[in-house]
Amino acid sequence: MRIDAVDFFYLSMPEVTLEADGSQDALLVRVAGDNGVVGWGECEASPLTSIAAFVTPRSHGVCRPVADSVLGETIDGPEDITRITAQVQRNSMDLLQAAHTFSGVEMALWDLLGRTREQPAWSLLGYASSHGKQPYASMLFGETPEETRVNVLSAVERGFRAVKVGWEGFGAGHAASDADHLAAAREGLGDDGVLLVDAGQIWIEDVAAASERIESLEQNHVTWLEEPFLADSYKAYAQLAARGRTLRLAGGEGAHNARMALNLIDYGRIGYVQIDCGRIGGLGPAKQVADYAVGAGVVYVNHTFTSHLALSASLQPFAGLENHRICEYPAEPKQLAIDMTVNALRPDQNGLVFAPDAPGLGIEVSTAAIATYGVPVRIEVGGAEVFSSGPSVFA
Repeated sequence: MRIDAVDFFYLSMPEVTLEADGSQDALLVRVAGDNGVVGWGECEASPLTSIAAFVTPRSHGVCRPVADSVLGETIDGPEDITRITAQVQRNSMDLLQAAHTFSGVEMALWDLLGRTREQPAWSLLGYASSHGKQPYASMLFGETPEETRVNVLSAVERGFRAVKVGWEGFGAGHAASDADHLAAAREGLGDDGVLLVDAGQIWIEDVAAASERIESLEQNHVTWLEEPFLADSYKAYAQLAARGRTLRLAGGEGAHNARMALNLIDYGRIGYVQIDCGRIGGLGPAKQVADYAVGAGVVYVNHTFTSHLALSASLQPFAGLENHRICEYPAEPKQLAIDMTVNALRPDQNGLVFAPDAPGLGIEVSTAAIATYGVPVRIEVGGAEVFSSGPSVFA
């Protein structure tokens, strides 16, 4: 089939705050084939710059809009998605937003192909079956240790046996204050729960500052410390990893290509590699990292903090890995992310989440949500319109 159209829809909450919460806005991608089937994807990046990367006039031969490598192309199997990916990487080499833009498009291509073939995306990726994952509730630290304790306890009361807390000033102040929050989180979770911590790159490359937290992290039995440094600070990762006894490092969500993630494994000595399909270039590069992680003895984990469309996409690349069993689950997204999809992935009676056993990504996008949250966008260049989209098409 031929790719006839790629449409973008910018959705936003009425107010977007400085909170470190990526579910406050969204960029949905709809890809239409000439067979009448459509697939949906979601970009995890600034929506307007991602749209611009798809339609921007070319600057030269390898700084071309993503559209040049996608529209009109034929897609009949996974190998075609791989071929289109290579075209984007070559033709948009100097367009830095291209990877984020194409992530949502590539995601939608797998959804389109799966719906056309009536196969789940994980099957098209080569897996014979899908294994359940233990979801961890992903949330922010509270403003006080007591608020952190209450927030974590609320996740436990909702059935989560694993919780990740992060951001909101952790690492920016005194180590003693951070230790109080960690103790509060452990108290709320209980002795048997899995506790994870996300530092949000707060220490840049300051290994000494990060090391001040190792004792309290290990005393509170934290399984991993996520993103202590910038995404490509491989030396700092390796130095901190060597200082922990039981603590492992996690990273990879900032990788916008597979090589960045593989370097974290090889040179950063991380124990957990976390991949966001809405950033790394889609399901194909994520599967490449998952395969490599298996051979390297590193645990593959998804990164998802937004919608269940993004959650389903993030589960596909490691759905068939039986021993890679933990997954990030958006426990407190904004209403926009909740309303964006008609269906959602809920834990089963054993508390496990599965990638859908349904064609494509198995998630239906709510056109009513697009009409409600959609923001009209119009881009002109030299007085000529190069892009126009808005919620009115679904009103």
